[in-house]
Amino acid sequence: MPLNRDFVGRTYESSAPYEVSRVKISEFATAIGDSNPIYHDRRAAVAAGHPDVVAPPTFPIVFSLFGTGDALADPDLGLNFAMVVHGEQRFEYERPIHAGDELVCTSTVAEIRSVGRNEFLTLRSDVSTTSGELVCRTYNIIVERGGAA
Repeated sequence: MPLNRDFVGRTYESSAPYEVSRVKISEFATAIGDSNPIYHDRRAAVAAGHPDVVAPPTFPIVFSLFGTGDALADPDLGLNFAMVVHGEQRFEYERPIHAGDELVCTSTVAEIRSVGRNEFLTLRSDVSTTSGELVCRTYNIIVERGGAA
């Protein structure tokens, strides 16, 4: 069964700001096996020209899908989670994420398309500071296998 195309263009807001901390950045960097000192040590980050510890490029995955959870869980979308695989993830940066940032996400169902028997759902999340500065944009493609006939 195809996904509900009426969801394209729907926008979802994060319910609260995400507070980026040095500890969260360091834990994430450790989890992905990246020992770059600018992810773990404020002095190293400052010496490299940053105001504080820098988040690895894939860090927004930690919080960028919070807003889209409402869309994905809506039964009217028709998404069969048993058939879902992750298709693609990419990030476009305006500036690095630093410890101390308070970020909010506005997520949009950007596209739903059929490819063979699969349904591709593209989610775009604009990650901004609480003062409105765009920090990055994330794109997440979710694939529902065997969804379309």
